[in-house]
Amino acid sequence: MKVQTVSQTGSGSTSALVMNTNISPFNVGFGVDITGTVNYTVQHTFDDPAVGFSLWFDHPTIASQSADKDGNYAFPVTGIRLTVNSGGGSATLKLIQAGI
Repeated sequence: MKVQTVSQTGSGSTSALVMNTNISPFNVGFGVDITGTVNYTVQHTFDDPAVGFSLWFDHPTIASQSADKDGNYAFPVTGIRLTVNSGGGSATLKLIQAGI
């Protein structure tokens, strides 16, 4: 899978990056690059993308961060997004899923 990228400037959430849950093992690596001053959280959902995403969970270690960070998901999730909690800068999430 190619690298997927989303960015958010100012408070708010990016659109969801939809994951392929049929890949085994399910592995996603990601990194967040910030510019300026921001506080951000990487979030995931288990909702069906065909119905829409409504319930989001914070990543266990990449929540309320204010510096560049990287992390991973070793368990299946259907969507991942980046939420800027506060600040006037921007944050960019880049992720790649193992597999095809």
